[in-house]
Amino acid sequence: MNNIPLEFKKRVVEATFKQRENFSCPDGRFAQQIGLNAAVYSRMKNGEIDKIASDSWWLKQGRELNVSIAGKPLKVAETAVYKEIRDNLNFCKQYSKSMILVDDCGIGKTFCAKHILKSIPNSFYVDCSQAKTKMTFVRALAKKVGLGSNGKYVDIKANLIDYLNLLPSPLVVIDEAGDLDYTAFLDLKELWNGTENQCGWYMMGAEGLRNKINLGIKRNKVGYREIFSRFSDEYISLVPVNMQQKQEFYIQLVGDVAAVNIKDQGKVNKLVKQCVGKDKSLRYLDTLIQVRNRA
Repeated sequence: MNNIPLEFKKRVVEATFKQRENFSCPDGRFAQQIGLNAAVYSRMKNGEIDKIASDSWWLKQGRELNVSIAGKPLKVAETAVYKEIRDNLNFCKQYSKSMILVDDCGIGKTFCAKHILKSIPNSFYVDCSQAKTKMTFVRALAKKVGLGSNGKYVDIKANLIDYLNLLPSPLVVIDEAGDLDYTAFLDLKELWNGTENQCGWYMMGAEGLRNKINLGIKRNKVGYREIFSRFSDEYISLVPVNMQQKQEFYIQLVGDVAAVNIKDQGKVNKLVKQCVGKDKSLRYLDTLIQVRNRA
């Protein structure tokens, strides 16, 4: 305890209260969503900060809400990726539909989705790289919506379906979906079936997700054809296949992000060349900007 700077904790608390505005559930259920008990969350609301939670909780909540402990996170740029994901998420939520976004690594899919979800009520994000199996996936999602994640797995799953059906226009974003194992994909189908026309679903991943679904369909493996059908029978992609168009896309993407994150606009083109010329992603750009800002 006390290894986390107080200023960082204050920023996490501020971001947490901002997050709270998007959920219609009681405080106790929201506290479960963020991994606290109701009494601790009540103390936080009353102004207590220090010594109310573990260091690991502060770090995890900071990551979830994009609060950086060292350096400043990238400012949000309304790139083509950001606009596409925002439109998709709003559509899925409004009409309780489902989509799959499959695209290159490092174009800001996760960053954009997390930022957009901050302003979408009753929206829930699950990182499947941290919840690959059916049990960890269902328990992770149950915790996200504010249900208990302890108890019998079948009961948790049933409660999860019932609760999503009770919420007004919920939206679930499944990131790194290619990491889910086979039985978790089958459970995803079950969750979709149980919340049809009541919940929006948005799946995101890189090329591995497309390959996994396509291979499952080709081999007639139970579930994959059904999942693809439920998620609108198509993959949404933004990065062009044509090499010249692809390079133009990345020049625009990196330039848009760099332009809102550095003061000296004359350096934007140099940063673009450093990234695009070396076939690097926005993560590399983030590193360059952090180094430049510290210098």
